[in-house]
Amino acid sequence: MSESLPVRCPACRRSHRYTAPAYPCACGAPVAAPLDPDRVPAAVGERSWREEWVTVRCGSCGTHGEWPHPELGCPCGTVLRIPVTGERAEAPAAAGPARPAAPAVPAVPIRTARDAVTAAVLYLRRLGHDDIRRADQRPTSGIGLAGRGVLAQLDPSARRATPRDVECLWLTAMTESAACLYFSLSGYSAEARARADALDVPLFVLEPSGAARPENAPARALDADAA
Repeated sequence: MSESLPVRCPACRRSHRYTAPAYPCACGAPVAAPLDPDRVPAAVGERSWREEWVTVRCGSCGTHGEWPHPELGCPCGTVLRIPVTGERAEAPAAAGPARPAAPAVPAVPIRTARDAVTAAVLYLRRLGHDDIRRADQRPTSGIGLAGRGVLAQLDPSARRATPRDVECLWLTAMTESAACLYFSLSGYSAEARARADALDVPLFVLEPSGAARPENAPARALDADAA
């Protein structure tokens, strides 16, 4: 069960009850960041990629993974970063020999660009990429994500992706000898779809629920392999 603790907003002094969200490890066990009740939550100001994630350990299989740092949005408009204890999170150990379960993707409703990044990272982990980080080379638009042998582009804007967006992603992936895939919140132009099909670039649309919907044949094939 995920941890829960009382939280007071330092800006308006309003009291909340915060429960840490649990995410599924690749082994299938739920993992939640261990909250630190002895430290005071801090208001989030300028964001940095490093502060957006926390390393947690699955108590079932021992795997360390990067998960979104716990945060709470207060009605006054302040966003609070909830302190965690060290870098460990324990999942309930199963009785008897542990058997790997099929990877699952939790529901991450998309309300902000950060939610979209979380949804994309979780989907990439479903595909077996557990070392996702921000890409070293910034894409022409959107956000670049990278892991060992994979490069992904996420466009959280209201515009549809263009053929140039797809081509730039494909070229960057080619120079890094990596596979690539594209996530968009608003979809793709007909020309972008045609270009992606020609280059074999999987296209996904992130739905408001956080699910990644395959938009072309390469994406459907990739999604089927991950099921």
